[in-house]
Amino acid sequence: MASSGLQLFAFGMALSGVSGVLTATLLPNWKVRVDEGSSIITAVVQLQGLWMDCTWYSTGMFSCTLKYSILLLPTHVHAARATMVLACILSALGICASTVGMTCTRLGGDIKTRGHASVAGGVCFLSAGVSGLIPTVWYTKEIIADFLDLTVPASNKHEPGGAVYVGFISAVLLVISSMIFCTSCVQKSPQTWLYPPRQQNNISTTLLENNSAYNLKDYV
Repeated sequence: MASSGLQLFAFGMALSGVSGVLTATLLPNWKVRVDEGSSIITAVVQLQGLWMDCTWYSTGMFSCTLKYSILLLPTHVHAARATMVLACILSALGICASTVGMTCTRLGGDIKTRGHASVAGGVCFLSAGVSGLIPTVWYTKEIIADFLDLTVPASNKHEPGGAVYVGFISAVLLVISSMIFCTSCVQKSPQTWLYPPRQQNNISTTLLENNSAYNLKDYV
């Protein structure tokens, strides 16, 4: 019962992580820069994401442009695109595998099969979490390096946006849920994974008793 509740808690964390990783991948605010101009009335907020750049004006206008050119993008943007998409795919596979492997469901068949599915879901969540941590940390490092670089003009200096924080927290949730799924599987069926079945021991003991009985009859 405790294992089922723990797995449900981990599954809820994994769902939050999947939705967070997908949201962070699509959000345009990986980089944020506020240009107030001469007054707050003419303030402009520049947002840069993985797939588009957006500009929000204080007058209420909001415009976005897609990043069509691939060769002009820096290396960390290409890496962030690939790893975030990979994290979304792996987390979706983890949701499917963990649904089959949970003890509260009957989709995976016997205990051993569900245990394997639970471990597979945990491995997918762990891979997705690592894939989500890499771009967020690398992107933040590049933003901070450009911000502290004196040779970079002030117009090109940005700060980390909300998408970076959402992606980082979601990746951590996926890693925690993967650990819970893997450990709960080991706790769920220790006899299946660590010890031989009892039925074989019973059969072997009955065979030994029969053989000893036949040996005593021969001596009589």
